Amino acid sequence: MSAPRQNTIRAPREVEGIGLHTGVQTRLRFVPAPVHTGIVFRRTDLPGSPDIPALVANVVDTDRGTTLGVGEARVHTVEHVLSAVVALGIDNLVVELGAHEPPAGDGSARVFLDLLADAGIEEQDAPARVITVDEPFSVKDKVASYVVAPSGDYQVSTTIEFDHPLIGRQFGSFRVTPDIFTRDVAPARTFCLASEVEALRDRGLAQGGSIENAVVLTETGTVEGTELRFADEFVRHKTLDVIGDLALVGARLSAHVIAEKPGHRGNVALAKELVARAEKKALSRPILNIEQISQYLPHRYPFLLVDRVVEFEERKRIVGLKNVTINEPFFVGHFPGRPVMPGVLIIEAMAQVGGLLVLEAMENLEDKIVYFMSLDNVKWRRPVTPGDQIRFEVEVLQIRGATCRMKGVGTVDGHVVAEAEMMARVVDR
Repeated sequence: MSAPRQNTIRAPREVEGIGLHTGVQTRLRFVPAPVHTGIVFRRTDLPGSPDIPALVANVVDTDRGTTLGVGEARVHTVEHVLSAVVALGIDNLVVELGAHEPPAGDGSARVFLDLLADAGIEEQDAPARVITVDEPFSVKDKVASYVVAPSGDYQVSTTIEFDHPLIGRQFGSFRVTPDIFTRDVAPARTFCLASEVEALRDRGLAQGGSIENAVVLTETGTVEGTELRFADEFVRHKTLDVIGDLALVGARLSAHVIAEKPGHRGNVALAKELVARAEKKALSRPILNIEQISQYLPHRYPFLLVDRVVEFEERKRIVGLKNVTINEPFFVGHFPGRPVMPGVLIIEAMAQVGGLLVLEAMENLEDKIVYFMSLDNVKWRRPVTPGDQIRFEVEVLQIRGATCRMKGVGTVDGHVVAEAEMMARVVDR
């Protein structure tokens, strides 16, 4: 079975409305994005339109919703948007916002799901990143607890318990597919007790909340004019929140997540653990260490710029790591007051990773060497500084005889720092 490919949307779509917690009128616009962009919120109302990548490292608050921030820029209540994005298998998307919270819609994910589905899904020419779970583990955060087990697909099973006659103890289990999410999860609305509303508003929350965008509960039922869409709408919405918060791992998930009394804080704790385990797995299982790399490449200090290879698919894809330290010789003269890795060396390191991918497929590789013939579409996105670890992912675009065309992307902490297309040829030493 071939690896899944990355997806974006075919065309922009937008919607306007009031933020659930901020009460601010805002416009949201979904925009297609190139491969390896990830999901990015863009505050178009702020100077410079700053980007806030939807990554767990950027979570700054989890009070009644998940808030992301980079610098002074913030975006509140991202989980409903992200749950729809995940359910449709979208990997790359820019979410433009004219204020600091998406429109609430009806309090569910349905408005975002409908917009994205109407925009259409477009497959892209790059493999999707998938986090898989090899063995069960658990995470606990106050009353919330989670067990994550290996699975061939993505499934979320949720249990909640509230002392209310309409809720009590509820359980729901859902595979995260477009059809199932659209039918069983997306329409489920957020909810709160009527007795909580005044206290929430005193804390600056629920400023835009109403029975139009939330299920409001009295002591015995719902406020007049509110009808439940499902008898267990409450556990379905909590499942929606889990899916949205776990989108912050920055990759697709292949796992069975079992959540007991989940909340945003616990969901984010689980996302952090998933990311940490994925990074540890990559680092603890090098396919090629530095000694082995030295047998493949002719480079030596100070121009051997690859420390290890952690993923490899023959004639398809390779992932290599470069640890950047203050002891690098080029920092002595390259912006010494504020050390920045030279862009040409970032591309050189990327090319060395690509060279390993090409050489591994060759017979009598000790008699071969890789020369690069061309570079195209080279872009540097952000500076690389001491302490960074660059993750280079290089994939084959085309192989013809001894010539190979590849595309490489370098990232630091999930942020793209450089990308390029490369043409190389294998020749005799």
